[in-house]
Amino acid sequence: MPPLPPPSLAQRRPRPVRRRRGRFPGRLLLLVCGVGALIWLSRGRWWPTPPPPQLILVLGGDVARERHAAALAEARGLPVVVSGGSNPEYARWLFQQRQGLSPGQVQLDYRARDTLSNFTSLVDDLHRARIRHALLVTSSDHMDRALLVGRIVAGSRGIQLTPEPVDCADQCRPERRRKVWGDGLRALVWLVSGRDLRHWAAVHLDHGRW
Repeated sequence: MPPLPPPSLAQRRPRPVRRRRGRFPGRLLLLVCGVGALIWLSRGRWWPTPPPPQLILVLGGDVARERHAAALAEARGLPVVVSGGSNPEYARWLFQQRQGLSPGQVQLDYRARDTLSNFTSLVDDLHRARIRHALLVTSSDHMDRALLVGRIVAGSRGIQLTPEPVDCADQCRPERRRKVWGDGLRALVWLVSGRDLRHWAAVHLDHGRW
């Protein structure tokens, strides 16, 4: 009996196409974390000695931070940038009328929505202004996370940060290490991809593609 001819294309059953679910590449995350850790541990060998502080960077969230920065600016004669701080009317009263700083000495910026964007929204502006060393003002219970994120983001532009913590006394709420390292991971991902991991996750979770 002669062999049967192969089935025609019309008779062949197409194989079901499996769609791959969009996932954030886990290996990329591990690589980013590994490279970031190596850079962080070796920074003392290649990081140049910074110049004296050129700027005071204030992270909004508590007016006590702005009061501390205003007094610091008056004492040291440094310009101030407030990222995501209090409303403009109060801030101008505090810095200019109460503390006596000139309008050109204070810049109010409201682009930030969280700790990561406090830095990503400003870092290129600071780099263009040739800032290499800034005093970082935030509450003492927020400083670990802010300093980790800031040293990754600002450090990528050659800007060094010196902490100026503001005592939060009985209002302190120590942050969980998971939150601190989570924002550190977001900063590393931003450094590599230019994107915020939280925004990426929100889009993919909304569409059931995590």
